[in-house]
Amino acid sequence: MDISLIIPIFNEEENIPLLYQEIREVMDATEYSYEIIFVDDGSSDTSVHVLEAISQEEGSNVVVVALRRNFGQTAAMSAGFDHAQGDITITMDGDLQNDPHDIPAMVAKLNDGYDVVTGWRFDRKDPFLSRKLPSMMANKLISWVTGVGLHDYGCTLKAFRREVTENIHLYGEMHRFIPAIASGMGISFTEVKVNHRARRFGTSKYGISRTIRVVLDLLTVKFLLSYATRPLHVFGTVGVLSTALGGLIAMIMLIQRQFFDIALGNRPLLLLAVLLMFMGVQFITMGLLAELVVRTYHESQKKPIYYIRRVFGQNGDISC
Repeated sequence: MDISLIIPIFNEEENIPLLYQEIREVMDATEYSYEIIFVDDGSSDTSVHVLEAISQEEGSNVVVVALRRNFGQTAAMSAGFDHAQGDITITMDGDLQNDPHDIPAMVAKLNDGYDVVTGWRFDRKDPFLSRKLPSMMANKLISWVTGVGLHDYGCTLKAFRREVTENIHLYGEMHRFIPAIASGMGISFTEVKVNHRARRFGTSKYGISRTIRVVLDLLTVKFLLSYATRPLHVFGTVGVLSTALGGLIAMIMLIQRQFFDIALGNRPLLLLAVLLMFMGVQFITMGLLAELVVRTYHESQKKPIYYIRRVFGQNGDISC
């Protein structure tokens, strides 16, 4: 199997037949073998029945994964990754706003040697204040925090090599951070401008209420990228600085008491010094406990701490 297309579906009964027809027209015009994996994320309309009818009519190249309830887009994508058999994985929305005609160009970019190709909705057809402005701000923030500069993290239309999706485990709302998470593996990525269309049927499942969850997940991603295998470095640094600051304040107050006869009992600064030193000890202890948890996790799950691209030796060049 060359390509697996993964499409999360949530209440898109009117869009599904049109989207499927478009994908077929595009993919049948290429030389690639492909499968279409629809993941129904607990739809409350007739989406799952529409998908079932398409699957029965079209045969083996259509796979429908029906989740028991609405788990969210990240979980739906993860389910799609688990069932994908293609060497290349394409993800896209089920609302017809992503254009299937962009798929061949993204696959061509992968064939140029990239591991991940992400779509950039250059001319986005969404309301400015409620969708485009928050998205632009979020993209700037995510790029700055993760160090992975992309114009459009929110575009679901992305292409991945199989070895990338096999080593990614998604939680929360982390599907939008896949390029940043994968950057920890040392992958190469690029962006391509893609067509973005206005929604024709149904209502958007996104809103500004997701902002808080995105920010929290961004903190998680930053921690995973920078300190996942050395948590003591972040907790210990805070702990040492807090202890040192508390000790410095206490030393200054001691000098004032001994040489300048300034009383200590009625000064809140003394309590601050003690608090900072106690907090420092607690942060260092948390870092040590986190180190134990990380080591247990990696050793029990046999999680790799490195990823190999190629091996050179007497037997020639072996790709990994």
